[in-house]
Amino acid sequence: MPDLDPFFAEWSGRAPGAVRSLERARTLMRSLGLEDDRPPVLGVVGSKGKGTTATSAAAALSSAGLRTVLATGPSFRSYRERVRVDGASVSDAVLEGLGARIERARRALPDPVEAGGYLAPSGLFLMAALLHARDTGADVCVLEAGMGGHRDELRLIGPEVVALGAVFAEHLGVLGDTVPEIAREKARVAGGRTRALVRLPQTPEVAAAVDAALEEATGGRVRARVADPRTPGAEPPPELRPPGLSAASGVLGTAAAALVLEHLSRGPLDPVRLHAVMRTLRLPARLSRHPVPGAAGAEAILDSAIDRVGVAAALEHARAVWGGVDHVLLCLPDHKDVPGAVEVLGDLPVTTVRLPEAHLRFEYAPPAHWGRVDAGDLTPSRVAALGRRVLALGTVYFTGRMAGVLDVPTDRLFG
Repeated sequence: MPDLDPFFAEWSGRAPGAVRSLERARTLMRSLGLEDDRPPVLGVVGSKGKGTTATSAAAALSSAGLRTVLATGPSFRSYRERVRVDGASVSDAVLEGLGARIERARRALPDPVEAGGYLAPSGLFLMAALLHARDTGADVCVLEAGMGGHRDELRLIGPEVVALGAVFAEHLGVLGDTVPEIAREKARVAGGRTRALVRLPQTPEVAAAVDAALEEATGGRVRARVADPRTPGAEPPPELRPPGLSAASGVLGTAAAALVLEHLSRGPLDPVRLHAVMRTLRLPARLSRHPVPGAAGAEAILDSAIDRVGVAAALEHARAVWGGVDHVLLCLPDHKDVPGAVEVLGDLPVTTVRLPEAHLRFEYAPPAHWGRVDAGDLTPSRVAALGRRVLALGTVYFTGRMAGVLDVPTDRLFG
């Protein structure tokens, strides 16, 4: 693994009560020459499905012949996955070199304690992607925001095109006290450089909040467009969309890519080339199906479901694929919809998984008959012992660990 201190040093050493500093991030961007010397950016925000949207957009842009740098997070098996070129992860050496350049510039800044805020890892990975895009002569960058929008480093970068996914009560009380307030926070990632914003269908209240925020952020220059997966002829066709709830994100990403081509005065997406690339799309932990190593016939489906809707959709998909489910591995910290998952899973055999990350809490008491296991104790043989059809659900920190347990290939997302 490359040296990751440049990305995590300030976050891991932050003082109690310290917050991320966008002003500090702006200064770092300026010192790296990233304020203006970078390719056009497609920024992706939303409460869920950002990774699928960003990956689908990158695949669509690559199908149009554009060299595309993609930044997503969190990673699954390696931090190299945070920066990709045409779907393929950069090497350890490349990531370490990018980190070293960021570190040199970071050390020239005032001490973070004196500055009153730290540099967030998610923002530093976005900067690494921009640096690599510049190094490789990329035509476009697709950048997934962290948790927020207006308070995210993506807003400093200034995306030319914004893709806004579904907005719901994720991070309620952090990004806003209501869902429309959260939508407003995310839509305000747009700014002076923004030329287009496309969103999925939303509730009337959320749509109104997005429209108002967009008018404020762009001075009325930009009006939101809607990518509705139900529209006849929407690309990609249903059979080439990601499975389950991710299907809508695939449509949104493709629509956003089309707007980037429009911004660059390029021709429209070619359906033949688009469909050829979309057939190669592989999305780990989005209802992805994998053999269990060393256990002939045993399989697992991984999905990053975090609420009752996602759990229900994953359960429906697994039953359609397998005809039934033998066991469920569930890893939901307390701030996710644990009660909703408990209700949906009903009488199924379930084992809850606890992660070691200090910032995650697992104090919700699951049903007494459910099993319990620490994530570090999961092995292929232990998974296989649960049955031949195991559904693994939960936060991306967990599904990333499961990708390692199952030896899932994650270095290439599309061909």
